[in-house]
Amino acid sequence: MEKPGIVITGASGRMGQMLVRTVLGSDQARLVGAIEREGSPWIGRDLGEAMGGAALGITVTDDAVEAIAKAQAVIDFTAPAATVAFAELAAQARAVHVIGTTGFEPADLDKLRAAARHAPIIRAGNMSLGVNLLVGLTRKVAAALGEDWDIEVVEAHHNRKVDAPSGTALMLGEAAAEGRGHGLDDLRTPAREGITGARTPGSIGFSAIRGGDIVGEHDVIFATAGERVVLRHLATDRAIFARGALRAALWGQDKGPGEYDMADVLGL
Repeated sequence: MEKPGIVITGASGRMGQMLVRTVLGSDQARLVGAIEREGSPWIGRDLGEAMGGAALGITVTDDAVEAIAKAQAVIDFTAPAATVAFAELAAQARAVHVIGTTGFEPADLDKLRAAARHAPIIRAGNMSLGVNLLVGLTRKVAAALGEDWDIEVVEAHHNRKVDAPSGTALMLGEAAAEGRGHGLDDLRTPAREGITGARTPGSIGFSAIRGGDIVGEHDVIFATAGERVVLRHLATDRAIFARGALRAALWGQDKGPGEYDMADVLGL
């Protein structure tokens, strides 16, 4: 059986290049295309040469229709508007769409849901095994501890990240809220500034740090009088996300249309 062909979007970015290297290093998949935004200096160049290496015989393109039409999977860590457009094309091609993009608005998610009626979409705020285990632990700890335990999610990322809180922080907040039998919107407290008054009992707070080249750090703090429980995940290599995304793309090959996440992929 032929190995599934994978297209990488945003191929010139740090995550895009990591995904390219991960797929090229796999014996379970083929790299069949690389997409960049219109006007990128990489358009028309050989992907390998653009990355500073040997030619790969794959030309970077801004023609997403043509690139995705020949793929069995699309791995996409770009921006919400681009991801929504790619989702429609992946659905038309009946290709698995693995989405690591974050920062979606509700209207964007509605469009992804519509695309998932035609092909599998696997979307997660974080693709790493460790983070997805942390999500499960957060849900269990929140369910075990009463509302006299305050919950705070603290995240840190590099200085080029454009959205806050991170998609992973929101995953963790959602898990904590689910553990307490609520939706996150019911309990979420946005970043604090100024005279905020006392903390609302049962709420879930978020803090974001941006600096340097931090790959990703997440703490879920459960605090009550006299004690704290801290759940932590530290990412030191962006390759963990690329490996998780490839695993998702391969897992999705025999799945029907629908919305999935990394908990599904990892059997959690």
